[in-house]
Amino acid sequence: MLSVDAALARLTHAIDHAKRLGADAADGLYVGDASTVLQVRLGELEDIGRSEGEEIGLRLFAGTRSASVSTSDLSPRAIETAVERAIAMAREAPEDPYAGLAPADRLMRGGVADLDLLDAAEPSAEELKARALEAEDGARAVPGVANSEGASASAGRAVFALVTSGGFAGGYATSSFGLSASVIAGEGAGMQRDYASHAARHLADLDTPAEIGRRAGERAVARLDPRKIETGQMPVVFDPRVGSSLLGHLIGAITGSAIARGTSFLLDRLGHKLFADGIRIVDDPRRSRGLRSRPFDGEGLPTGPTAIVDDGVLATWMLDSASARQLGLEPTGHATRGIGGPPGAGPTNLHMEPGRLSRDELLRGVERGFYVTELIGQGLNPITGDYSRGAAGFLIEDGAIGPATAEVTIAGNVKDMFLHLTPADDLEFRRATNVPTLRVDGMTVAGA
Repeated sequence: MLSVDAALARLTHAIDHAKRLGADAADGLYVGDASTVLQVRLGELEDIGRSEGEEIGLRLFAGTRSASVSTSDLSPRAIETAVERAIAMAREAPEDPYAGLAPADRLMRGGVADLDLLDAAEPSAEELKARALEAEDGARAVPGVANSEGASASAGRAVFALVTSGGFAGGYATSSFGLSASVIAGEGAGMQRDYASHAARHLADLDTPAEIGRRAGERAVARLDPRKIETGQMPVVFDPRVGSSLLGHLIGAITGSAIARGTSFLLDRLGHKLFADGIRIVDDPRRSRGLRSRPFDGEGLPTGPTAIVDDGVLATWMLDSASARQLGLEPTGHATRGIGGPPGAGPTNLHMEPGRLSRDELLRGVERGFYVTELIGQGLNPITGDYSRGAAGFLIEDGAIGPATAEVTIAGNVKDMFLHLTPADDLEFRRATNVPTLRVDGMTVAGA
């Protein structure tokens, strides 16, 4: 894996070669990563894997025609060959009046901000094994846990670098650490499984193995002996680990490609009320140690906190340069980029700000409802916003969490769900997308 400086040098060589061959514009992305993942089950090592890879993706323009190529051979001659191939492809590609690099006057200038994304810690395989074993032991020690699906621990590093012919060159390095455990409670047909996991940029920020294990075991045991739930309309409360999916549906509907194609249930809602007063949803790519933090976007534009929803109102689309041109707008600094193909748009560290009610107060107003801890399937119509997903969790009875329930379907329309959503005040930054506990009133709940 190259250093940031070495990656920038290879990309600069590629862009310079493309310009010498007559490319009107070009950009290049380097991604290198290395990771170790170790899995244990029932106290024994089950698997260990080590992966390392690096690749350069190049995008070249001949007027409004473009082509993308990639190579994992990073020798100067291989890079030059990739450039030559891309130039030939671009000259034969169809014209696209919206394609092109980000506006030069919008590119990030100056040094790359340090977001504290790289930890010097490099745990050995033995240390990872010890962490995974401790997590599994903690889960299996919970009374009622009968079996284990295993535990895993991981550590990785990555380097990202981007160079464009418009004058941008920047890169950064990251580290990542993860720990998870999954266990089974009960016996026979009554068995239930659940898990716990955590990921962090710095090893010191990771939950302890004992915490991960205990949480996994307690969650599995709590799901034993599920009851049926009657069909009807009732409040549905989303646990934070599944409530983040609602923000995923929002983001999918406001990316530039969906708006430009006219395939979004929020097509005409920019500047309109989507949520109740006071609700604010923020994308923050500059959060220190954030799981998706980045100092610049996939086109070299500077990043910064953006209110996606402000006081309940949809405040912006998420636009890369191509979709912005198509819509007659400006790019928003949310471009995402893979090695192959043009940029798209997407979020980084996304969160809904906490509400004013505690979790207990949020539940207290529910006489009969459903607390969701697991969602199944991808039941959203992106055109209409109609929503239907399988779910499991717990009954809410007289404002308190009651017995487990499973084989449930929850349904509604996402636009109505947003309007009738109330957040609690228990926001924690544990994932890339974070929400507090969420209550959505008036959903349809169907039991088996």
